[in-house]
Amino acid sequence: MITLTGVSKHYGDTVAVDDVDLTVEAGQTTVLIGPSGSGKSTLLRLMNGLITPTAGAVTFDGTPVEQASTHALRHRMGYVIQEGGLFPHLTGRSNAALLARHLGWPDDRVDARIAELTDLVQLPPNRLEQYPSELSGGQRQRVSLMRALMLDPDVLLLDEPLGALDPMIRADLQDDLRSIFRDLGKTVVLVTHDIGEAGYFGDAVALLRRGRIVQRGSMHALVHAPSSPFVEDFIQAQRAPLEHLEE
Repeated sequence: MITLTGVSKHYGDTVAVDDVDLTVEAGQTTVLIGPSGSGKSTLLRLMNGLITPTAGAVTFDGTPVEQASTHALRHRMGYVIQEGGLFPHLTGRSNAALLARHLGWPDDRVDARIAELTDLVQLPPNRLEQYPSELSGGQRQRVSLMRALMLDPDVLLLDEPLGALDPMIRADLQDDLRSIFRDLGKTVVLVTHDIGEAGYFGDAVALLRRGRIVQRGSMHALVHAPSSPFVEDFIQAQRAPLEHLEE
């Protein structure tokens, strides 16, 4: 569904992404994981054309992601960021319906889609009349997911969507998100720094370091057959706190 070939992104002397080759398979959830500054979010923005590569090529369903094609392609991609990125002056309903209104959907079509998505993300319908500041973090993320799904996109791109939530809300939303991904059969790319979350969602996992993919494949292979000392150290660092508690 999405292919990156020899993709690099430089900001002056800073290399954010360095010669990355990556294929995102249709119908699967691909997780990008790694420490802060490893290039995860930059890869996501390259996929949806928010930024352009310094070198290399990005294609979406066989179409190059270039300035001329980006507008149309984005209607086929849903994008969710940390804390939702909702417009504070719009209600939940208006945020969710934003793209559909922009494209001129009639009211009855918008209302039907809103009702369908409200049920899908398990958001109480009355919460849609509230503004983002009146919603909990989990509710804001559910509205953001509705907005991303409004046009029934082929791909969902999620940039640490659960990172700002407290542990109990995060666990509930993890369960709901995984059910949604499976029920809809969407192609999903999820960015996280949490290895447990990567294992929970990912059909395929790519671990990044300093803008390069150092290992990709299943989470089982990442854990049981690390390709380098860095991979082993990254996994052990996330296991260590729990192991300490078990002593």
